[in-house]
Amino acid sequence: MRRSMSVVLTLAAVTVLAAWMVRPRAAVEPHGEWVTFTNAAGDSIPAYVAWPERKDRAPTVLVIHQIFGLTQWETTVVDKLAAQGYLAIAPDLLASKYGKSPANPDSARKLFAGLTSDRIMGDLDATAAFVDTLPGAARGQMASIGFCWGGQQSFAYATHNPTLKAAVVCYGPAPDSAAMARIQAPILGVYAEKDARVNDPLPQVSATMKALGKSFAYDIYPGTGHGFLTPGRMGNDTDQPERAWKRIFEFYEQTLGK
Repeated sequence: MRRSMSVVLTLAAVTVLAAWMVRPRAAVEPHGEWVTFTNAAGDSIPAYVAWPERKDRAPTVLVIHQIFGLTQWETTVVDKLAAQGYLAIAPDLLASKYGKSPANPDSARKLFAGLTSDRIMGDLDATAAFVDTLPGAARGQMASIGFCWGGQQSFAYATHNPTLKAAVVCYGPAPDSAAMARIQAPILGVYAEKDARVNDPLPQVSATMKALGKSFAYDIYPGTGHGFLTPGRMGNDTDQPERAWKRIFEFYEQTLGK
């Protein structure tokens, strides 16, 4: 009886040990923190920044929030980028005028009408200048990514900052052809299948960028709606967000390195 019990206990211990040995390793957590810096006018801009775990300097990515202001979701995007080896930062682009993004998304949405393009581009310039001085940042190796309203601003920032190395536009409209002529960086577009409002101009945008000698590639993800990279939006519970992120990371590796 004792021998049988001993065998059972030994087998149980082996099973536990085997399970522990094959358990997947936890992902390395990036170092994230909140910071504050100022724009050219001296207005404060809070931002969330995360550093990757790497021994050399990292390319940087500006994360531009949706029309709901800077929310908890954008901090997860920053962490995701840091986990891939990039030093990422998400500024609150409502803050220099309104203090900070309201917690209520509907309240935040109403404030965007009060932002001028000059203020937005100036605050992104301030963010770029700040992140470029951080320890661990690869100077001059910067890209952007934006979502919805932020996607439009990511495209616009590529027309404004000639040193940008790459820009990702997630379901955001393009600038006009005169502005496109100033773009130096390759652009990657991420679009939802059920988003005709944003998608209808894409063939013309693509043709214009090609005629101007600019790099513009885009993908439309089936079964998705506008904002599908955000939880709760159409298609977010499918494999399409994972496919989109894989494509984004491939694009950054091609344009920024890793």
